[in-house]
Amino acid sequence: MTTAAVVPPLAAKKPVERLHHSDLFTDDYEWLRDKESPEVLAHLEAENAYTDARTARLAPLREQLFDEIKARTRETDLSVPVREGRWWYYTRTVEGQEYGIHCRAPISGPDDWAPPILDPEAVDAGTSGTVRAGLPGEQVLLDDNAEAAGHEFYALGSFDVSADATRLLYAVDTEGDERYTIRVRDLTTGENLADEITDTGEDALFEPSGRYLFYTTVDEAWRPDTVWRHEIGTDPSSDAQVFHEPDDRFWVGIGLTRSRKYLLIEAGSSVTTETRLLDTSDPTGEFAIVWQRRDGVEYDVEHAVLAGEDRLLVVHNDQAVNFELVDVAAGDPHGPRRMLLPHDESVRLEGVDAFRDFVIAEYRRDGLTQVAIASLGTEAEASAATADAARPLTFTELAFDEPLFTAGTGANPEWEQPTIRFGYTSFVTPSTVYDLVVATGERRLLKQQTVLGAYDPARYEQRREWATAADGTRVPISLVYRSDLVTPGEPAPTLLYGYGSYEISIDPTFSIARLSLLDRGLVYAIAHVRGGGELGRLWYEHGKELEKRNSFTDFIDCAHHLIDAGLTAPDRLVAEGRSAGGLLMGAVANLAPELFSGILAGVPFVDPLTSILDPSLPLTVIEWDEWGDPLHDPEVYAYIKSYSPVENVRDTHYPRILAVTSLNDTRVLYVEPAKWVAHLREVGADVLLKTEMSAGHGGVSGRYARWREIAFDNAWILDAAGVHPLP
Repeated sequence: MTTAAVVPPLAAKKPVERLHHSDLFTDDYEWLRDKESPEVLAHLEAENAYTDARTARLAPLREQLFDEIKARTRETDLSVPVREGRWWYYTRTVEGQEYGIHCRAPISGPDDWAPPILDPEAVDAGTSGTVRAGLPGEQVLLDDNAEAAGHEFYALGSFDVSADATRLLYAVDTEGDERYTIRVRDLTTGENLADEITDTGEDALFEPSGRYLFYTTVDEAWRPDTVWRHEIGTDPSSDAQVFHEPDDRFWVGIGLTRSRKYLLIEAGSSVTTETRLLDTSDPTGEFAIVWQRRDGVEYDVEHAVLAGEDRLLVVHNDQAVNFELVDVAAGDPHGPRRMLLPHDESVRLEGVDAFRDFVIAEYRRDGLTQVAIASLGTEAEASAATADAARPLTFTELAFDEPLFTAGTGANPEWEQPTIRFGYTSFVTPSTVYDLVVATGERRLLKQQTVLGAYDPARYEQRREWATAADGTRVPISLVYRSDLVTPGEPAPTLLYGYGSYEISIDPTFSIARLSLLDRGLVYAIAHVRGGGELGRLWYEHGKELEKRNSFTDFIDCAHHLIDAGLTAPDRLVAEGRSAGGLLMGAVANLAPELFSGILAGVPFVDPLTSILDPSLPLTVIEWDEWGDPLHDPEVYAYIKSYSPVENVRDTHYPRILAVTSLNDTRVLYVEPAKWVAHLREVGADVLLKTEMSAGHGGVSGRYARWREIAFDNAWILDAAGVHPLP
């Protein structure tokens, strides 16, 4: 360990002035934005060296945590096969390999809806040295390990097989910047076609004939803004532009209804959507608008056949804040709406999935996910119904017996399937996959995530607490811990996680890596703060724009609740948040540093005002619906400046802080945490910056590399919580 490595790097000050709404701000560290600069790269490497030196003593603990994750994980494993057409599709992993292998095997006949149960222990080495599974007729479609060879980063984006099952479309990102290269593989020969399309967005798919594929591209601000049509076998330079979205607030995506009757283009901002529809019998035709966009109105579209008529099921929030379900004629979507599932102030309807014989609704009640199914009746009943009357949809909710859980539908690609694939998990129940036979209600357990070793869920307790915010709002907290290691009334080391943006909910799910924390006596808690979607649309609305501070104060009030209840104490309470949750961490660090012994901020959005003021930066204009528009609105400017972590660092005693970022992240640029750390160093804070030099917003790729990244973070958390004492 060199002396230089243990001295914190100090970024040079190179003042740049920013003037908006008569407010002059001097930014000393904006120069760190140039990631091509040798000086910037040298600074980031110096920060990494300092972090390595400061955390070197945790290396044995990191290795132990990595080994525990590895020992509990079945490394050679197989997913539950999903039927599509004449094939079962699945992915398997092999011990020692970083990535998955995507495979398929033929169904036994048209009535074969029971997925074959694959025994991971049956995987063996083939005569050619390749690894194969024991499923008869297996065909390897794509080996991500082979695709990733020679790349420091690899991520698979779109993956789609043509309806006739002869071609595979797949998209890869080898930089971490979420720009993809689309390739097409002939599945009869295993060879790639000449069709290769570079610099695309995330969405790509075949239309049913397989003659064309549709894909998106992004603009200079990384916004998916254009949909293209490519004819297989032609030069991509001649691809047809199908749709372009000129409004910088909107992104675009391409989809296909489960019935395969319609292609969909959705243009959406944070608060408004507009969907276009095209009958797949004419893939080169013009898309028609379902409902014209209206500011503040969001809707999703599904195709269904009701009473023998093509209908569009529309989940929308037009005069229905928590959304409701109506249907309209597919041939006249602007015509009369028929109510199928009315608005409920206590239930947030999140979406529906339509099949030939039934409809699935997914929603939230009391902060928990729910799944319900409604039958569309028999063919005779459908023919007897009148087209001008809505068929009553009576939904039957699936029941679960744990106090905290997460349930949702899985992969269900077939229009005529008689079963529904759904997933279930909780803090203590490993990820579980079921098939539900709709006609009988029978649940078939297909697979539960294997936890190797002596895992006993009965040793862990999960429950919910409610904190009271300063304005009287009750904020839910979900907790899990090992009951034999946590004594009521004795403060325990605790990790409090939060997010609170974009109506994204942080639900109770199982984690093998988390067991290593719980087994060391740490309590894991989630603060379901406003800005998320746990308690409905208004829960989100009251934590965004000019009410964003509610997210921060809710988190602080949750911390106070845990401390006041004797569950933990400030000297053993660590906070964690990532991305927009990293903004939460930065704000909380400034507002209530005395409540925490450590704060971990992953890819943190900690310089929001600088970013949201610059429309040329990736995704900035899209963000105005979430945070407000400080460029044109002085009130929004002043409000964001009042909580921006970078601009509110003060001379106080901060807890230990670890900021983790990625050089190629296009969602939250590495410069934000780099500037934040530089400001914190000015006031003497004990802060570390760790930059992955070959990764994107999601961190490193490859499962073993990811486990090591998790082990690094968790070792730091345990140390900051006092579980692994300082020397």
